[in-house]
Amino acid sequence: MGLLDGKVALITGGSRGIGEAIVIKYAKEGAQIAFTYISSDAKAEEVVRKAAEFGGKVKAYKSDAADFGQSAQLIEDVLAEFGKIDILINNAGITRDNLLLRMSEEQWDEVINVNLKSAFNLTKNALKSMLKNRSGSIIHMSSVVGVFGNAGQANYAASKAGVIGFSKSTAKEVGSRGVRSNVIAPGFISTDMTHALTEEQRKAYEANIPLKRLGDPEDIANACVYLGSDLSSYVTGQTLSVCGGLLD
Repeated sequence: MGLLDGKVALITGGSRGIGEAIVIKYAKEGAQIAFTYISSDAKAEEVVRKAAEFGGKVKAYKSDAADFGQSAQLIEDVLAEFGKIDILINNAGITRDNLLLRMSEEQWDEVINVNLKSAFNLTKNALKSMLKNRSGSIIHMSSVVGVFGNAGQANYAASKAGVIGFSKSTAKEVGSRGVRSNVIAPGFISTDMTHALTEEQRKAYEANIPLKRLGDPEDIANACVYLGSDLSSYVTGQTLSVCGGLLD
């Protein structure tokens, strides 16, 4: 018996990295899963195959979380296919790093739209069903950078800090109806983003982490299981840092 048996989860950005790890972990724990992707049909189909091996229903949707209209249609489609949404994981995210003096308006807007506006788009459109059912867990993916900032990432840090404030406000608005809203703030996780680091850069990051290693995507997926399951039924409005002690 899995911790997520009987639950339906919608995960944005589920075809790679942390999102893929969440999809696979949720499938192992018994959830039915809808996830979005933005580009590669082949990669999305591969993730569907991997997750479906655990016996549950899995479906991929090509949808841009930064687009309000597409997000609204996505929620309608998932509800029509699965009947409900118990867990929403706002995981879609990008980086467009640059020093502030060199950062273009396009680099700013793109990151804010994908990382922050998408959380508004999906949450707003999913809430009606959750409030009607008087149940739901919304999990937002932030970052430790949204807590302490990072040079060259003013756009990314602003978007991830905004996610935390958005989640805390949502938690206060919908808690009385049984809907929870929480944030996970990953530290430096071994994904495509960190694979671009040089060996020297990687060692420098690891030296500053008390656990002396980068995290694995499954470390974040495990935290998502906790916040999506009934184990966290009295947890809302919180930010869970999964960072190897980097914030302490």
